[in-house]
Amino acid sequence: ASIVDLRYRMSEVLNALARRERVQILYHGKVKGIIVPAEEETGVKVADHPFFGLDKEHRPVEEIMDELRGGRHRDL
Repeated sequence: ASIVDLRYRMSEVLNALARRERVQILYHGKVKGIIVPAEEETGVKVADHPFFGLDKEHRPVEEIMDELRGGRHRDL
């Protein structure tokens, strides 16, 4: 796609991205950049990560996450 295509034919560029195609951006016939489709979310829960379950005490995931994240009022 040229710079002009980006300006006047953006819907076609977006359709190509929807088809999971990469779009090369050309300026004076030379590739200046590439637009790639965004990664789709996998929908994997944090609790399903292999890290959880390694805790010797078998604490709940929420408790471990609260400990890791900390809190802005924890030190008050």
